[in-house]
Amino acid sequence: MNRPIRVLIAKPGLDGHDRGAKLIARALRDAGMEVIYTGLRQTPEQIVAAAIQEDVDVVGMSILSGAHNHLLPKVVELLKAQGADDILVVGGGVIPDDDIPGLKSSGIDEVFTPGTATTTTIEFIKNNVKRK
Repeated sequence: MNRPIRVLIAKPGLDGHDRGAKLIARALRDAGMEVIYTGLRQTPEQIVAAAIQEDVDVVGMSILSGAHNHLLPKVVELLKAQGADDILVVGGGVIPDDDIPGLKSSGIDEVFTPGTATTTTIEFIKNNVKRK
């Protein structure tokens, strides 16, 4: 595929803080990816609709509110229902280590917690994106 990797960065739920999302969006853009940022307070339905409309390869969600165990798997479920389960789904933010295995078993491909180097996220995406 000749086009850059397309990544949707979303803030699900009621989070009002998007510094981390903007930081990762800039790092991905600087790494040559196309980044679409949906802004704050997105529902899972809005995130999935935007991902399909924008024909993205990756959905990255940043969450701080503690609702990660509900909202992130819901996005995966809705993507599957729309036949878009080829999209790589990653999460990041303040997510307890104990919750990560459950998120992964629900279909989240990787979880990045505070302190993760942006290069780690970039390499994960490059190595795991499912190109159409």
